[in-house]
Amino acid sequence: MTQYILINPADNVSVALSPIKAGSKIDLKGGFVLKDDIPQGHKFAVVDIPKGGNVIKYGFPIGHVTQDVSQGCHIDHNILKTNLEGISDYTYTPNLVEIKPSDNQRTFLGFRRGDGGVGVRNQIWIIPTVGCVNGIAQKITERFRAEISGKEGSVDAVVAFPHNYGCSQLGCDHENTRKILRNMVHHPNAGGVLMVGLGCENNQMSAFKELVGDIDVNRVKMFEAQKVEGDEVEYGLKMLREIFEVCSKDVRTEIPVSELRVGLKCGGSDGLSGITANPLLGVFSDWIVSQGGTTVLTEVPEMFGAETILMNRCESREVFDKTVALINNFKKYFMDNNQPVYENPSPGNKAGGISTLEEKSLGCTQKCGTSTVRDVLSYGDTLQTRGLNLLSAPGNDLVAATALAASGCQMVLFTTGRGTPFGSMVPTMKISTNSPLFNAKPQWIDFNAGVIADGEPMENVAARFIDFVIEKASGSAVNNEKNGYREIAIFKTGVTL
Repeated sequence: MTQYILINPADNVSVALSPIKAGSKIDLKGGFVLKDDIPQGHKFAVVDIPKGGNVIKYGFPIGHVTQDVSQGCHIDHNILKTNLEGISDYTYTPNLVEIKPSDNQRTFLGFRRGDGGVGVRNQIWIIPTVGCVNGIAQKITERFRAEISGKEGSVDAVVAFPHNYGCSQLGCDHENTRKILRNMVHHPNAGGVLMVGLGCENNQMSAFKELVGDIDVNRVKMFEAQKVEGDEVEYGLKMLREIFEVCSKDVRTEIPVSELRVGLKCGGSDGLSGITANPLLGVFSDWIVSQGGTTVLTEVPEMFGAETILMNRCESREVFDKTVALINNFKKYFMDNNQPVYENPSPGNKAGGISTLEEKSLGCTQKCGTSTVRDVLSYGDTLQTRGLNLLSAPGNDLVAATALAASGCQMVLFTTGRGTPFGSMVPTMKISTNSPLFNAKPQWIDFNAGVIADGEPMENVAARFIDFVIEKASGSAVNNEKNGYREIAIFKTGVTL
């Protein structure tokens, strides 16, 4: 097995696919000997780089070194600094790749909803309108789970989604909460929904019903605890029984993969993320697009440094302008809060070999393959256009995964080099970038992309991965579901009253 890789012929650094000891012979640039130990995922210079010189990885600059670096030396965050700065002007230079429709149209087993949507799960969701009734929602859920144990029918989970908001919010924060909750009511993975309100919150049930619009009253029910005479838990249980009677009879049917909407996310990235798991998702994303389906890329701060690649893949000037606004508005968000725009790699990222935001972004954006960008969504928007979409949300794992699900994604594919157990309101599949993580945390990680670094061809891994995703979309549980880890987190930017 090769221990290192030169990702692009233009690169002046190589990446260790497994730990390499100082003194090892490297067969690049005429051959040389490593001067330092190189941990897995970390970089070493393949030529001398003078102080202030750019480090090139993926064929692009990822920052500059703050001291002279000799061939064979380790390069990490201690001596590599970003080249990025504030808000930028951009020029639209289209560089579009045609993804041809596939001749082999695949299907999965899903739930066709009355409004035409398709779910990959048939769950009942209990959603508070305000954090004050989280306890009520959770108690109703616990009691109902016990009540239906052993007779669930096609209902594969009954889940409460507590959150902190719905009151004491103003402006965009208030609307963001309302939009995310509205989108949950209409999400096709929810065969039924019970909304639990208090009665005095800012997110008034009457106004929320108007925002939600048309619903199937047999599947979606709402009540306010203050207006219930007697035990509100018993009242909620009665409503849940009525919902359950309907959605427990739902059945899976054969659905074309063109109906899949898949979120693309990474977290706890390492130096192998842009070599194994993220490119694997890129191959998968292009495949979904070839099937007529949809993928969504978010984590806007982790587009900084790679944004021009995405901009030049926009299908039109209009989509390009929306992408420029997506990027610069998020930069302005940092600046308005007096925070540095480019201080993104976390301690875990750095320990895994990622040194600058450019390096992180160039690896991160590989999750969306080579497809044309068809549309750009604001936070809380829902998908309108098939193909590759961009979505405004931060890099925070749970906030971004919630935003992807709320946009209409039925599942989220989540690559990680460090590991994480969390799950969002939809199946949140973890794909490891390296084999040691997969072996250490089988209860977290669903699929090992680390075998690519171990020598298995990408083509073979991608074929297995496509089958794996279809299996999970057809009802097989991913680890976050097996563990019962399901949460939501809503983006907040302003004051709390």
